[in-house]
Amino acid sequence: MTDVKQGGRITGVEDKDYDLVSALYHTLEGAATYEMYANDAEQAGDRELVDFFHEIKDQNCKYAARAKKLLAARMG
Repeated sequence: MTDVKQGGRITGVEDKDYDLVSALYHTLEGAATYEMYANDAEQAGDRELVDFFHEIKDQNCKYAARAKKLLAARMG
């Protein structure tokens, strides 16, 4: 059976650290995606969706900032 997770014994990075890096990556990727969605909604003239996607993006950015702080504390 193949281990699906890329952390731990496969990479030599502890699972918890791998998970933190992954969470950072995915929150940043999500923020970029939600900004694209907001732009689409803006072009369609749907202000309610623009605000919604910006709200989600802002939350992802907050989580990313927190993940960066946690990562920095563990690296140094």
